Amino acid sequence: MLTRDGVRLVADLWAPDGQGPYPVLLMRQAYGRRIGTALCYAPPAWYASHGYIVVIQDVRGRGESGGRFDLFRDEAADGADSVAWAACLPNANGRVGMFGFSFQGTNQLLAATEPSPALRAIAPAMIGWNLRTDWAYENGAFPLRANLGWATQLAAETARLAEDHAAHAELHLYGHALPLSGSRPGRPDFMDRLGQYTHYAQWADHPEDGPYWQAISPASKCRQIFENGPAVFLIGGWYDSHLPGTLAAWRALRGHVPLRMAIGPWSHFPWDRKVGDLDFGAAAVTDIDRQQIAWFDRWLKHESAPEPETGLALFDMGARVWRVQDDFGEPGTMFLFGGTGRAAIDIGDGILAATPMPPSDEYLVHDPWRPAAPCGGSFGIPAGPVDRRATDARADVLSFTTAPFEDPATLAGEIRLALSVMSDSRAFDLHATLSRVTDGGASYPLAEGYGSFGNQPDPVLLPMRATCATIHPGESLRLSIAAACFPAFPVNPGNGVRPWDATLPDLSVITLHVRTGAGSGSALFLPFAPPAEEPSP
Repeated sequence: MLTRDGVRLVADLWAPDGQGPYPVLLMRQAYGRRIGTALCYAPPAWYASHGYIVVIQDVRGRGESGGRFDLFRDEAADGADSVAWAACLPNANGRVGMFGFSFQGTNQLLAATEPSPALRAIAPAMIGWNLRTDWAYENGAFPLRANLGWATQLAAETARLAEDHAAHAELHLYGHALPLSGSRPGRPDFMDRLGQYTHYAQWADHPEDGPYWQAISPASKCRQIFENGPAVFLIGGWYDSHLPGTLAAWRALRGHVPLRMAIGPWSHFPWDRKVGDLDFGAAAVTDIDRQQIAWFDRWLKHESAPEPETGLALFDMGARVWRVQDDFGEPGTMFLFGGTGRAAIDIGDGILAATPMPPSDEYLVHDPWRPAAPCGGSFGIPAGPVDRRATDARADVLSFTTAPFEDPATLAGEIRLALSVMSDSRAFDLHATLSRVTDGGASYPLAEGYGSFGNQPDPVLLPMRATCATIHPGESLRLSIAAACFPAFPVNPGNGVRPWDATLPDLSVITLHVRTGAGSGSALFLPFAPPAEEPSP
């Protein structure tokens, strides 16, 4: 097909046996259309067998499509043009749906910002909504490993298509072994030398909101989505790096378009029952393909199709069942911290309780020579519920643990942390992890938050990610606090230099003084809900 400015886009098509007419399902790929639906979905032929014409298209400047790839810049106009073209394919019924995850999920929302009467339903999975705040940055911090790794992958393909074989080979090498220990860990030399192939410098050099981010973010064009009104089925994972974007889209779209969302116990991919160290059982095996078919049948085939589920479907990682509810719970239950001042040395000293605690002082020393690292969760490799008890026991990690629960208690929603903290440096980072501690002592992360701070009010507020998990009798909750999470995020030098620009000589030891107990302002706010039913034997 040709776009409105004359660029040729190439696609592969699958069609059902028969004369139709059939609705169309469109996926617009940035990694080459022949990857198709691999990693997370059934093959295109499976979707075609359910009565759909399936189109997998190379986006502008990728695969065999023409034009120049400029990350997210052309996805709104090209997406709308592709929808209009797909609606007119032979044997098509004029109704189009879109599906796909990550880049392929975000570009659906961008296509929905353009007038496109044929686009009736979309299923964006694992997405960015405001690409500055929920993809390129996290509470002001730069996700180093994820941003650098993805930028290198995209750059390698751009160099290959340009037939710059030396650059492609170098980018391929670094993409499989990121150089994160050089003189400037956040800006490796190869990114400067091969900058013409990558968006990395743009993302690093636009930390503040502005025209660049507004041009590529669905969030800045949400009113157009409301007006165009496609039905939206959002898909997320509790350990997905893009979970904040998926939740932000839910909050923005709720009440404006037909909407449902399912969040499983998954990382970015794959979507299966075994995540990290745990097997969440048969209920966690992805059924997204069949759920998408039900969603698209309703909106693309005929209005007499069975009404699909709406609202929220949340996988409870403790009860290992799905919970269906209208919205997230509020983080309304306050827990306070206490101890004798040895929470960084003795994992049993720090206390987390819903009752008043006497005032106390904790000190956390961050050494850039051996910065605290991620362990599972949303930022680790592998992601997911990985036992982090050894990380919690590090001397540069504060740990606060509740008494064992006597009755089941279910968390279902977003978490907030307020922390009264003073630093001996101009800037510092905080990494907070809420974990479920089993009666055997294993510590499995449920939700995390990371942020960079400078001149801030006291206490600092750190939004944490959402979760859904039933805590069983005999289990505990633990909040762990560190001043680094390298290499998921760059080490904060403490001198005010942007962490992703810092050189090794910039890095210094940082001491944090954390005030806890009654009157300190330090508190954890949790969203408790009625307990879920126990799973069937």
